[in-house]
Amino acid sequence: MHAAVIVFPGSNCDRDMKVAFENAGAKVSMVWHKDTEMPAGVDVIGVPGGFSFGDYLRCGAIAANSPICQSVKSHADKGGYVLGICNGFQVLTETGLLPGVLLRNSGLKYVCKALDLKVETSNSAYTSGYNAGTTITIPIAHHDGNYYADDDTLARLNDDDRVAFRYVENPNGSQQDIAGILSENRRVLGMMPHPERMAEETHGNTEGATLFTSLVGSLETA
Repeated sequence: MHAAVIVFPGSNCDRDMKVAFENAGAKVSMVWHKDTEMPAGVDVIGVPGGFSFGDYLRCGAIAANSPICQSVKSHADKGGYVLGICNGFQVLTETGLLPGVLLRNSGLKYVCKALDLKVETSNSAYTSGYNAGTTITIPIAHHDGNYYADDDTLARLNDDDRVAFRYVENPNGSQQDIAGILSENRRVLGMMPHPERMAEETHGNTEGATLFTSLVGSLETA
């Protein structure tokens, strides 16, 4: 399984994502944001967390206009898998690959801590290794993680079983405690918590590694 991880100026979790994919058994290519094409044979694209372009203006908005993002959208439009974490989730909403927006945290403060997430669905390549209803501990680190969407969008997300994760204790004001959502075809996942930071024993637990092993395992057997 071949994963590509996008490298934006300012991102600080691209290498963490690379290691998490590699530990799950994937071959990984790092792709510079000014490139215009993905390497041949890429199965999944990772859009990492961090502070792309310093998060000036609206978080993720500048990165969403990097040349490589046209290739990310093309990959998704063809049914390819895309994983966006934290700033990467913001980028995916800015590109229109996922609905809604990420607003400033309701407390107007940067929040960095490990917290509990409820796995809402196991019906995706990303979450198939978890049991729906399970609580896992994954860290967050963001200033703009307050998920917002209109009522019709929220209804569709719930009706279609596309909410992947919810916060047990909401840290940022996100509507309906939403921490991560799936696209209509369930192949694009955006989430604010960082599973790549809970993917090795030295991190404190490996509950985040399950997301990567689930994805790699699903694609290798597809």
